[in-house]
Amino acid sequence: MAFGDLLEMVGGLGRYQALHIALLVTPALFMSSHNLLQNFVAAVPDHRCRVRPDANATGQEPLGQDLLRVFVPLDQDGRPDKCRMYTAPQWQLLAANWTWGNGSEQPDTQPCIEGWVYDRSQFTATIVTEWDLVCGQKTLKRMVQLIYMAGLLIGAIVLGRLSDKYGRRTLLLWSQLQLAVSGTCGTFAPSFPLFCFWRFLTGMAMSGIMINGFSLKVEWIPTRVRTQILMITNFFYTFGQLLLTGLAYWIQDWRWLHLTVSAPFFFFFFYSWWFSESARWLIINGKADVALKQLKRVAKINGKEAEAEKLTIEIIKANMENDQTQSKNQRVSDLFRTPVMRRIACCTMIIWFSTSFAYYGLSIDLQGFGVNIYLIQLIFGAVDIPAKLFAFFALSLIGRRFTQSCSLILAGSTLVANAFIPIEMQTLRTSFAAFGKAFLAASFSCCYIHAGEMYPTVVRQTGLGLVSTMARFGAMVAPIIRMSGDFIPILPLTIYGGMAVTAGITACFLLETLKIPLPETIKDVENRFVSFKCSR
Repeated sequence: MAFGDLLEMVGGLGRYQALHIALLVTPALFMSSHNLLQNFVAAVPDHRCRVRPDANATGQEPLGQDLLRVFVPLDQDGRPDKCRMYTAPQWQLLAANWTWGNGSEQPDTQPCIEGWVYDRSQFTATIVTEWDLVCGQKTLKRMVQLIYMAGLLIGAIVLGRLSDKYGRRTLLLWSQLQLAVSGTCGTFAPSFPLFCFWRFLTGMAMSGIMINGFSLKVEWIPTRVRTQILMITNFFYTFGQLLLTGLAYWIQDWRWLHLTVSAPFFFFFFYSWWFSESARWLIINGKADVALKQLKRVAKINGKEAEAEKLTIEIIKANMENDQTQSKNQRVSDLFRTPVMRRIACCTMIIWFSTSFAYYGLSIDLQGFGVNIYLIQLIFGAVDIPAKLFAFFALSLIGRRFTQSCSLILAGSTLVANAFIPIEMQTLRTSFAAFGKAFLAASFSCCYIHAGEMYPTVVRQTGLGLVSTMARFGAMVAPIIRMSGDFIPILPLTIYGGMAVTAGITACFLLETLKIPLPETIKDVENRFVSFKCSR
């Protein structure tokens, strides 16, 4: 009797699974908000140097453009310079028809010494306006996202491994509490370094929620409906992007916006105590007695108490004995110990890195598109819906491997083509970027399903932690590559697209997992590959 048979005995896809899945996916509405929050809390409004005229002028900050010319030079677009001011007022500029020339020299300028004046018509306050992260300090703005992604990276490494040791439910509860506390503390951070510290802890917690939430879903639903359930839940992340657009438009102060997307995790933490620990994990780790209690609890909720009464500890131990033996002392090195596991690990690492690398390269610099930031966020969120519908039908009807490969190759080709579209054709460039982002969203949907089905239960969390680490590393590198566009404009999109195409080709070397039960042990994975080779 395999675990799938045990699951069917206690109800398969019953009332418990329906409520279990609904409660697990609800946090995704705010998870996407945290991942893309940088676009709004760190938005850079128009700004210029703050100036203080002497007593011969008005005695207050000048507001008129004519008087402003006396203190701030114009840039190449004829607008007040964002980062420089004259060392001394140039009163002669108030004279009619005055121009530089006739032997006069351009006056000396200096960095802004009195701070900056910001245009607050679109954003009441951001961390940029709060701590003046502009001009010479603008790199600090990019550091916030790098630090958050570093938290995701460390969280994927640490929390993924710990959940294999201490359980999915335990680490999910911890991660939700950590995110709620760190997110709330970040809201009230009095200084920029403290804000970065809390964002790092928030990133760590986010990884724990994503990895453990996914495993709890996968390990409590039957194989026959796994694809449909996981694809439906993926839409919650998309709806979260649309929700973020509305929240950011409505709440234009970064502190209140940050609190709004963090506080709900206190509620998620409290109701998550209702979840049952993964019976798969309990059995694999030699806790058959606890697994039996959880299975009977689920059977009671599903109205299958009579069937569950047939289950005993002896039955569970007898049928899962081999799995328990092989599950002991599993390590990260076990992902590379056998040929098939080594292939799976290497290929999925490349796929997850490339998908995240290109996805966040496009998604975290919306102001760079030169379009209204709320509109572009709405477009980027909306395109995920048809993309994930395509992925859903392709995953269900054709297979995981084809869908993963096709999505990445299409995304990469679109991004590379976009790199060579003239910058003046902004609408066409934005459209191509949206299509590329849509295919990457489809690829992300495939990533979680395909990897979760290839790694065996004994090291599933470790495997997902490994590939999540690569995804977070890709997200960290993406902003650095984006900066290279200041020197070679076509370089960022070319690199993003090239990596996506490479990952699409790599996906062809993976196993197909459509309608195949989850493997429990590494031996199951090796046997499956042998069967696959013999059937070809």
